[in-house]
Amino acid sequence: MTKDNFRKLCFKKLQYNSKHGKIKKDKTICLKILKIIDLHKPKNILLYIPLENEVDIRFLINILRKRRNIEVYVPFMKDKSFVPVKYRLPLKKKRFGIKEPVFSTYKNNKIPLDMVIVPIVGIDNTFRRVGFGAGMYDRFFDTLSKRPKTVFTQLSMCYTSDVVTDKYDIRPDYIIT
Repeated sequence: MTKDNFRKLCFKKLQYNSKHGKIKKDKTICLKILKIIDLHKPKNILLYIPLENEVDIRFLINILRKRRNIEVYVPFMKDKSFVPVKYRLPLKKKRFGIKEPVFSTYKNNKIPLDMVIVPIVGIDNTFRRVGFGAGMYDRFFDTLSKRPKTVFTQLSMCYTSDVVTDKYDIRPDYIIT
């Protein structure tokens, strides 16, 4: 099996699963992520603004923004990767249908992130990420001087026992489905 074939299978599974009980799944996953956050107490955390077939973590973002001891960042696309920017409203839909803060600015990629929450399409038996195919998270992680705690999220586990990932594909500390 190839990575592209596996990704297509996972998308089919996600499209079906995302319609059934999604609101409850989203909240359950957010609460599990919150427990991990409370355990590790990150100061700077990178989350994502969800697409339709990803875990909707906006509930989690709202909780974390109220905490004074945590800075919430989201990806802001730059070239073939992204830089973390502070989460601010309003959001505007950009490339690939991804929403980004309109008024966020970035200076560099040197924000010392303690934790990153990453959406996945699937994983293989090396527990490496199969994403949406653009390689943005892999390129982003490659720029970091220190690897943050990494949490993968997915509505329903999509796993293959075949090795379909590459050595540069990122691995998590936690996987929550």
